[in-house]
Amino acid sequence: MARKIIIKLLHYLGLYKSPYVAMEVFNAELKKFKELNNSERFSNTDFGIYPCMDDKTTTTSFDAHYIYHPAWAARIIKQINPLQHIDISSSLHFCTILSAFIPTKFYDYRPALLNLDNLTSESIDLTDLRFKNNSQPSLSCMHTIEHIGLGRYGDMLDPDGDIKAINELARVCSVGGSLLLVVPVGKKRILFNAHRIYEPKEFASYLANFKVADFSLITDDGSFINNATYEHAAEQNYGCGCYWFIKLAA
Repeated sequence: MARKIIIKLLHYLGLYKSPYVAMEVFNAELKKFKELNNSERFSNTDFGIYPCMDDKTTTTSFDAHYIYHPAWAARIIKQINPLQHIDISSSLHFCTILSAFIPTKFYDYRPALLNLDNLTSESIDLTDLRFKNNSQPSLSCMHTIEHIGLGRYGDMLDPDGDIKAINELARVCSVGGSLLLVVPVGKKRILFNAHRIYEPKEFASYLANFKVADFSLITDDGSFINNATYEHAAEQNYGCGCYWFIKLAA
């Protein structure tokens, strides 16, 4: 009980992550653990140390962009319930988990060497997709468009690489099909060679012949907002815009 009180006090004073204090706590806990350890399974000579000094937090931290947007997409794909889903360069966590429920084909400029049933992984150039026009009813490309043409992942430098990628995705999406796109939104700018940040309403206008079935937002403070407004999204510095597009016409 006294130890818990001391740890809470250190958190309150902002001292717990001080390297000196953290090492003092670590050494004290190591000593206490050895005193408590009378197990025959692991003797005190059978283990080493692997200090993890940043994990004693009051809540579990997470990257809001990469937790919320795959969760958003998975819910939509469950609603769509396609026979097959095509994902291009989104999170590997997303496509591998999705493949447990829906046959999934994953494509990337740098293919991932995955070995799971219900999942294939191949190389593809997002600016020159090898699919036929209007052939894919369920597509996703999340946190990827903003990188195309900036050379970050070994692709060719092209200021309009993102537009070419969007046009290719629009071309291959079938009429009535769903296209899930996720990009950074907020105050429009380009950060070479990392990514672009789009004005949210302008980004939606890049897809003619599509309607936006849902626009959700992850804000600068990590909040997730269903059915967000473009105006709110435009106020962000580095928000995450989640667009569910449905193709209306070829």
